[in-house]
Amino acid sequence: MGLKPADSLILITYLMLTVIVGWLLRHRARRSKESYLMAGKSLPWYLLGLSNASDMFDVSGTMWLVSVCFVYGFKSVWLPWLWPVFNQIFMMMYLSGWLRKSHATTGAEWLQTRFGNHVPYARASHLIIVIFALITCLGYMAYGFIGMGKFLAIFFPWEQISAHLPIQVPLHWAMAVYGLLFSLFALFYAVMGGLHSIVINDAIKYGIMLTACTGLGILVFRETSVHTLPVPREWFSIGFGWHLHMHWTDALSAVNEKIQSDGYQLFGIFFMLMLLKGILASMAGPAPNYDMQKILSTRNARDAAKMSGSVSVILLPLRYTLIMSLTLLALIHDRDLNLHLLGTKQMDFEVILPAVIQHLLPAGLSGLLLTALLGSFLGSFSSTINAAQAYLVNDIYLRYIHPHASRKTVIRISYASGILVVTAGILLSLVIKDINNILQWIVSALYGGYIAANVLKWYWWRMNAGGFFWGMLAGICTALLFSVFFKNAGFLYAFPLLFLISLIACIIGSYSLPPTPQPVLTSFYIQVRPWGFWKPVHQLAMQQAHDLQPNKNFKHDMMNVALGITAQQCLTLMPMYLLIHRMHAFIITAFILIIISIILWRTWWKPLHTDAYN
Repeated sequence: MGLKPADSLILITYLMLTVIVGWLLRHRARRSKESYLMAGKSLPWYLLGLSNASDMFDVSGTMWLVSVCFVYGFKSVWLPWLWPVFNQIFMMMYLSGWLRKSHATTGAEWLQTRFGNHVPYARASHLIIVIFALITCLGYMAYGFIGMGKFLAIFFPWEQISAHLPIQVPLHWAMAVYGLLFSLFALFYAVMGGLHSIVINDAIKYGIMLTACTGLGILVFRETSVHTLPVPREWFSIGFGWHLHMHWTDALSAVNEKIQSDGYQLFGIFFMLMLLKGILASMAGPAPNYDMQKILSTRNARDAAKMSGSVSVILLPLRYTLIMSLTLLALIHDRDLNLHLLGTKQMDFEVILPAVIQHLLPAGLSGLLLTALLGSFLGSFSSTINAAQAYLVNDIYLRYIHPHASRKTVIRISYASGILVVTAGILLSLVIKDINNILQWIVSALYGGYIAANVLKWYWWRMNAGGFFWGMLAGICTALLFSVFFKNAGFLYAFPLLFLISLIACIIGSYSLPPTPQPVLTSFYIQVRPWGFWKPVHQLAMQQAHDLQPNKNFKHDMMNVALGITAQQCLTLMPMYLLIHRMHAFIITAFILIIISIILWRTWWKPLHTDAYN
C-alpha cells in the first residue's frame, strides 16, 4: 500500500465527516423538493460560489491539467479554453442574471418561460434538453471514474487489492471498482442531505485543499530556487505562432510523442477554433449540469452574477498553485517517478499527479493533498448526481408520471434516481479508458452540438420550440456520429461542420412553424430583458410596459467580458510565475489584475446594486 499511517488517518477522518454531514442535514433536505434540490434558494452567493469552484476542482481535470502543464508549460494556460473556462466570465457579466430571472428549477423547466408550454414541439424540446443533460451528467461521471481509478491505482496497486477479493475481477475493471468504492460516500451524502449537504462538504474540502496547496507551494518555491528545469526554452512562454515549435530532448524526449498524439502542432489554427467555439459556447449559457443548478439556487439575479464572478477568484490561484507545484516536482525528480499504469509499457502523463504525491511529498502533506483531491472527486460527483436527480425527478417523474406526488414520494424517487444515475455512470466508465478522449468528446463534440440552439434561444426572437428541438437533435446525433471518426483534437477541428449542421436545423425548424405565442415572448422579454434581435418583441412589450427601455448593454457587456477573461488569465499565471521565481513577470501580471479589478468595480460591481438589475 502506498499510504503512511498519518495519511490514512487524515483520509478516513474526512470520509467519516462527509457521512456525518449528510446524516445531520437529512431532515433539512426533506422539507420540500426545493429544499432538497436547491437548498430552498436560501444559501448566500459566496457559499454557493465556493461550492461551485470546489466542484470544478475535480481529480480527472486536475490530472489532465498537470499532464498538459508538464508537456506544454506556460502554453498550457490556453488549453482550458476547450471547456471553455471563460464561460464563467460571460455568466458573471450578464448570463447568470438572465438565467436566474426565470425562477426555474432546472434548465429544462426554463424552456417553458422561453417557448411556452402549449405549443408544437414544447414537449419534444423539453425532453431533448433532459436527454442532453442526462448524457452530459453520465459523461462527467465516467470522466470522474476514470480519473479516480487512475489516481487510486498508484496508491493501491490492483495486484494487492485483487488478492483479497472473494471473486476474480478483471484488470480493466480496476478503475471502475476504485471509482465505485469512493463514489458510495458521495452517493450517501448527496442523496441523504441534498444540496445543503453538498455545499457544506464542498466548503470543508476547500479548506483542506487550501491548507494542502499552501504547504505544497512553500515546499516547491524552496526547491525551484536550487534546481534547473530540464525543459525547452519555449516551455516558459505563453506566446505561440501557427506551429507549436516545442521539441524535448534527452531523457524526456518521449514527450514529443505526446505532443504528436494530442494533435496540437498547428497551434494557431487550434487556438482560433478553440476561441470560436469557446465564445459561442459561453454565449449559449451554462450547460444543464451542476453549474446551472447552483445559479438557479441563488437568492436573486444579483446574487447569481456575484456567485459566477467569485468562481474564478476562488478556483484559479489555488488550482494553479497545485498544478504548477506538482509539475515542477515531476520535472525536477522525473527519474524517481514511474509514469506507467497497471502494467503498461507506454508512458502515461495522466499519472504524474498521483505519482508525485506518493513518491515526492512528506507524510501529512501527501495525506492532506490526497484527501483534498478525493474530496474533489466526491464534490464534483455529488453535484453531478444532484443535477441529474433534478432532471429525473422534476422534469420526468413530476411532469409526466406523477405530477401530484407527495413530498415523501418525491424524496424516495430522488433517492432511487441517484442510485440509478451512479450505476449508469459506472457502466459507461467500463468502455472508456482515457481522460483526454472523453474530455474532448464532452467539451468539443457533445457541447458542440448544444451550442447553436442555445445561442439562438437567448438572442433571436424567432427561435421557437421546433427550432430548438431540431437543432438540439441534429447537434447531439452528429456529435455521437463524430465520436466514431474523431479522437482527441479532431473533435475540435470538426466543430465548424457540427455547428453548421445544428444551425441549419435550428433555422429550418423555426421557420417551418409559427412564432412562439406573443404573450409568452413578451412575458419572457419583460422578465429577462436580453439584448439581441428582439425589436419586434420590444415593440409589443411596450404596450404592456410603456416605459420599457431596450437593453443596449451589448458593447458594455462585451467590454467587461474581455476585461474579465484577461483578469482570469492573470489569476492563472500569477502562481505559476511566483513558483519559478520570475518576479518581474509576477509583478506585471499582478499590476494588470489590479487595474482591471478597479475598472470592473465601476463597470460591473456597482451597476449590480442598482434597482434596474433585478
